[in-house]
Amino acid sequence: MPLSVPTLNSSNPLHPRKEAELTNADTERRFFIANEEDILQGRTTDVYFARTLEILRAKGMMGLKTAAEITVSKLPRDWKWGVYCGLEEVLRLLEGRDVDVWGLPEGTLFQSRTQSGIRLPLMTIKGAYSQFCLHESPMLGMLSHSSGVATMAARCRKAAGTLPMISFGVRRAHPAIAPMLDRSSYIGGCDGVSSILGAEMLDRPADGTMPHALIIMFGEPAAAFKAFDEVMGPNVPRIVLADTFSDEKAEALVAAEAIEHLQGVRLDTPASRRGNFPEIVREVRWGLDVHGHRDVKIILSGGLDETSIPPLVKAGADGFGVGSSISSAPGVDFALDLMERDGRPVAKRGKFGGRKYVHRCPDCLGFEVTTSEEEVPKCRDCGREMIRAEVKLLERGRRTAAAEKADTIRTRVLEQLSRAVI
Repeated sequence: MPLSVPTLNSSNPLHPRKEAELTNADTERRFFIANEEDILQGRTTDVYFARTLEILRAKGMMGLKTAAEITVSKLPRDWKWGVYCGLEEVLRLLEGRDVDVWGLPEGTLFQSRTQSGIRLPLMTIKGAYSQFCLHESPMLGMLSHSSGVATMAARCRKAAGTLPMISFGVRRAHPAIAPMLDRSSYIGGCDGVSSILGAEMLDRPADGTMPHALIIMFGEPAAAFKAFDEVMGPNVPRIVLADTFSDEKAEALVAAEAIEHLQGVRLDTPASRRGNFPEIVREVRWGLDVHGHRDVKIILSGGLDETSIPPLVKAGADGFGVGSSISSAPGVDFALDLMERDGRPVAKRGKFGGRKYVHRCPDCLGFEVTTSEEEVPKCRDCGREMIRAEVKLLERGRRTAAAEKADTIRTRVLEQLSRAVI
């Protein structure tokens, strides 16, 4: 059943609901977070969209048909490509609205511009503007944050190669968005996530080792290692911290002696004690090997990103836990702009009006747009005919296909990352 457009109180246009309907849950919440109903009702939008909707209603323009597209003018930092993430939440937000939606599949690696320099439309929405006006802000926020996290995860995945990489970033962000962070990190290429709820929503076990607090509670590493081994079930990997009180090599050897089937040691050495981290990894690896513990892996964490990971790979690291650089990744600056009004092309300054059809080169993964659905462009780099890249996602607010699982989207990302051109 289609969601109704919220009725605004003319005396208080700041809220989509009437003042009399506000409750303590609205004004005295335990945590400073929006709930699902807040988002669906448009209460997390910028106020000028609520005012726009009120004016459209007053002037009898609620049914005026439009087409809008979502683009990115420029990617953050020096990024040449981004990972398109957050689409599933946007579709859930628009379900039930009388709109048609086309777009690139979630997990597509994209550039901000086509080969001819036009902003790439990642999504196109057709329908009355009143149907999605209140949702512009949350849609852009969902895409911006999720895509930034997924892109940084993908950049770290490229740096780590095929080595295991776990997302440790939820402690660096508000807990309300932990599942989103974990999903986006996983889609971007992380092999696992650390938060319990995030892992549950991905239908996989949470990953992690042990905190320094456990070792400090026991007073010395060996006792903590033995307790960990005795209490944890067989499904928990025997990977322990080896840098709490003393030298990493020394504590790694203590761990190897305390746990018979030790699988790995994690080094989370603080920057003030780190010095040359790759050299520490080499020293620990050497120490474990010469004492007969060649099967013990070395897992690294603490302040890692796509620039610090490659030297550690060369030094002999066997896996990584990456936190802040992924969860605190810059957002991707998505924008939504009207491209048609009442069936005719229109655009504000700096944008290109009219419906566009998105095509992609199957070899170099470059994009191009056409104004005709029948036109098939050729890739400017390799000369191949491009293929239609966008798919229909919603028709009159109904899904045209079942929601994709995170594993499917992640596989799409990894396949594109494996291309030499990326």
